[in-house]
Amino acid sequence: MNTKQHRAQLVASTFQIFVEQLRQYALLMRVHQPIGFMLLLWPILWALWIVGQGRPDEWVFVVFVLGAFLMRSAGCVINDFADRKFDPHVERTRDRPLVTGTVRPEEALLLFAGLSLISLGLVLTMNRLTIILAFIAAALATTYPFMKRHTSLPQFYLGASFGWGVPMAFAAQLGEVPRIGWLIFIAAVLWAVAYDTMYAMVDREDDKRLGIRSTAILFADGDRFIVGIIQLMLLFCLYLVGRSANLGLWYGIGLVTAACLALYQQFLIRDRDKDKCFKAFMNNNYFGAAVFVGILLDYTFGVR
Repeated sequence: MNTKQHRAQLVASTFQIFVEQLRQYALLMRVHQPIGFMLLLWPILWALWIVGQGRPDEWVFVVFVLGAFLMRSAGCVINDFADRKFDPHVERTRDRPLVTGTVRPEEALLLFAGLSLISLGLVLTMNRLTIILAFIAAALATTYPFMKRHTSLPQFYLGASFGWGVPMAFAAQLGEVPRIGWLIFIAAVLWAVAYDTMYAMVDREDDKRLGIRSTAILFADGDRFIVGIIQLMLLFCLYLVGRSANLGLWYGIGLVTAACLALYQQFLIRDRDKDKCFKAFMNNNYFGAAVFVGILLDYTFGVR
């Protein structure tokens, strides 16, 4: 083999290694599992369309969609960093990059910092209140992964972290957060508690063994009933949102559709089967979409 061929092979090999490392970073960021991004994004879209009366500011829309993707990715990275000693002992998480060693802990921290800095660059184009709220959002996202060691209610903390984009969306377009903004925030928190409890039901036995806390463990045999109560509170909160925003028939149809999906989720978790609990969690993507489509259609075709 001549020198030229050797160099070509070396370049090709280096490129393959580079691409594979990027793939491992993407796995760490859960790019292949967009459900978390969508669950974070739906309440932001509810807020943007309501505060913009059906026509949100274009740049605010771009910043919040990109920001949701970046911060969800950063949240996954710091979560896996925090859980790197627990994940090898949980069936669902033992193949994560930090467990298999394809990504080193220091690389994960650098990736988290990079994603966070890009998000900060985007939010710096917003007004002062939005920037202040963004620092609170960053603090919530960074500290959430450690809450499951110190509280039995980490799902509420996740709800605050996921829902914080709602007051930020109002602040970005209005320069303030009115009552309806906080109402949507409460709805986002309730929704996250409901769907993340379903998610925690999948890992309940592993979490008990490892000493990890969750609402699924706290609620015990009352999990289905309590999740149902939370879902009713969520639907009532969304009803109040519709009244406050003067939304009509189309929103009502979206809300009824969401209620039917909540009933279906209750059906799925009735036997606490792991696969069906995970399916119920995934089904929440349709719940969020149903509410958003109702808002979108109401501003498009409703009488204002």
